[in-house]
Amino acid sequence: MGKTMEKEEAEAEVEMWKFIFGFVEMAVVKCAIELGVAEAMETHGGAVCLSSLSSAVGCLPSDLNRIMRFLVNRRVLKEAETSEAEPCYQQTALSRRLMTRGENGMADLLLLESSPVMLAPWHALSARLRGKVNAPFDAAHGEEIWGYAASHPAHSKLINDAMACDARLAVSAIVNACPEVFDGVSSLVDVGGGAGAALRTLIKSRPLISGINFDLPHVVSAAPKCNGVEFVGGDMFDSVPKADAAFIMWVLHDWGDEECIRILEKCREAVPREKGKVIIVEAVIEEKENDEEGGKSTLKDVGLMLDMVMMVHTTTGKERTLKEWDYVIKKAGFSRYTVKPIRTVQSLIEAYP
Repeated sequence: MGKTMEKEEAEAEVEMWKFIFGFVEMAVVKCAIELGVAEAMETHGGAVCLSSLSSAVGCLPSDLNRIMRFLVNRRVLKEAETSEAEPCYQQTALSRRLMTRGENGMADLLLLESSPVMLAPWHALSARLRGKVNAPFDAAHGEEIWGYAASHPAHSKLINDAMACDARLAVSAIVNACPEVFDGVSSLVDVGGGAGAALRTLIKSRPLISGINFDLPHVVSAAPKCNGVEFVGGDMFDSVPKADAAFIMWVLHDWGDEECIRILEKCREAVPREKGKVIIVEAVIEEKENDEEGGKSTLKDVGLMLDMVMMVHTTTGKERTLKEWDYVIKKAGFSRYTVKPIRTVQSLIEAYP
């Protein structure tokens, strides 16, 4: 066996071990979130030693030490250099993402995807490809994800919290990178807006915009009220409330082309023909590597993973390439559209009637 082949075999073995224990990273990070490790460190400020941290989160130092060792090895946290005889740790940009509060916190997204309800359907992915089941989620739980959420309030809250988490990140990225998107918009309807996090975030920077948060009745009925935002329950397949612009984020990827086109048609009908637009915030899967456009290529893996999530958690949903977006947007009757990258996994698509 030549040296090149030996190296390839050694690398293959390492990668295979990573696949075998790939679930461990998610599980340990979830454990850290549930313990409140990042919040405890943030409250403490500066370097925090093992004994203090274990006392703050309520677990044995010997057990926590093994969790922290793993997180340090994965560069989630840093080990601090101190004069103490015990290990001490410092926060990183990544560890702060494990917080459930704060503008950059992403804990709620992980808590949703790591929940037993969302993990169970993955065991039926191959069954879907073989045509034995239409949708793994339905096979695992007896109904599609939105019906399940409607009848299980705890899971509905997990979904809404996760979507609110993403909304804060994405809307902040849009406002910072493309503030002109909202110029001339006095009213905005957020289609599938969940608990209203996107509009709450937007109105902080654009207080003159009148917001309409539109979602299923059981979703908006549980949403906390917000000044400047009207909460309207309904079905986006039937109609969408009128506004200067419609905003739709991480909704269309849940649906196949036929449903996607119908939703977009209803959005188009809701905005003025001459000056209206529909703002779509969704991933655009790159068909070839591109190192430009604000580093979007570094998020290509995330987009492809999201596409696998769509295969498991929806019946017809998928992440789309630019060619696939072109098809559904034009079929929905829009005359033109633009695509702009933002510093998240999604891109910003503006579609005009």
